[in-house]
Amino acid sequence: MVQVLKELIDKSSDIVFFGGAGVSTESNIPDFRSEDGIYKAKSKYGYSPEYMLSHTFFMKHTEEFYDFYRNQMIYKDAKPNPAHYALAKLEQDGKLKAVITQNIDGLHQQAGSKKVLELHGSVHRNYCMRCSRAYSLDYILSFESIPLCSVCKGIIKPDVVLYEEPLNSDVLHEAVTCIRKADMLIVGGTSLAVYPAAGLVEYYRGDRLVLINMSETPYDSMANLIIREPIGKVLEEATS
Repeated sequence: MVQVLKELIDKSSDIVFFGGAGVSTESNIPDFRSEDGIYKAKSKYGYSPEYMLSHTFFMKHTEEFYDFYRNQMIYKDAKPNPAHYALAKLEQDGKLKAVITQNIDGLHQQAGSKKVLELHGSVHRNYCMRCSRAYSLDYILSFESIPLCSVCKGIIKPDVVLYEEPLNSDVLHEAVTCIRKADMLIVGGTSLAVYPAAGLVEYYRGDRLVLINMSETPYDSMANLIIREPIGKVLEEATS
């Protein structure tokens, strides 16, 4: 299977990669939707992780939101894994034109990828809701409770897309444009169950749709190649 992937990559010159949480689990960043993540959220806070990561919860229970966010969503010491480095190499080789990610950890950029479209934002960007002043992740982590703006004392919000909030329309439009133009689309580490992001696959018009995921997805019937192996191992072998 990996050899087939390698051959498809060799034939392609406009590759787009679309990835989800499974890309970062090999960097020891757990998927908060996993059974363990849901159990932790419900046992400690009494809420589902989806509700705790909603706009409503952020506005009503800001202190609890930040407690959950710091403990479950931020992994400051995480390092890129072979999947991230393989994609950065493909971009340097001129084959990969964009990484579209549902992740908020910034590991693609840390590995060297330049064109990264972050559908759900990034923990590394934060802004004051009152005056829009920008803040780093380190600033957020310096607070034990709700982080406040150093200038106007407004509440700082992470630049991540919470449930009930729309995706950034410019990022979404660019992602659609990249996928439409692609001669190969590699989808990895995502169950393709969260919309509207999952629906991006439908914009692909080529015949080299590759799905790398440990479990089935709703788009398996559309795929030209399906690989059920760890994504880091697969991409490392396919690009070496």
